[in-house]
Amino acid sequence: MRAVLASVLLFAATAAQADLRITRDTGGYIDQYKAKYEKIRDHGGRVVIDGVCNSACTMVLGIVPRDRICVTPRASLGFHKAFYDPDITFGIKVTSNEETSELMATYPAEVKEWLKRRGGLSNEIKRLKNGAELWKIANPCPEEF
Repeated sequence: MRAVLASVLLFAATAAQADLRITRDTGGYIDQYKAKYEKIRDHGGRVVIDGVCNSACTMVLGIVPRDRICVTPRASLGFHKAFYDPDITFGIKVTSNEETSELMATYPAEVKEWLKRRGGLSNEIKRLKNGAELWKIANPCPEEF
């Protein structure tokens, strides 16, 4: 408990210097998000989720350490299976099992458990909004956010 409190306080002291503030991110290519979040992680960066973070955006939870991520009351996470680029599938939604497996492999245990309780990833988006369930996955931001 003390370690969690210490990390929240440390984050509070430096959260205003977040390297990334997510406010409306509907996702995209997994490899691009992975590279972006690895760069933030490797440079000691911090992330504030302050709005919609869907699809590949949610990979942040498994790449950037938890003590460097916080969520505001506006945070909303959306999870679904990965799809091939619609430009190569003539606009038809085609699930990519390989990319979906990569998403799942990236998520921390808390996210995997939350998804498991809801039947796993599906083609339909599953939303996790601010509150106790989200705080099991990411720390709430200090009140100034």
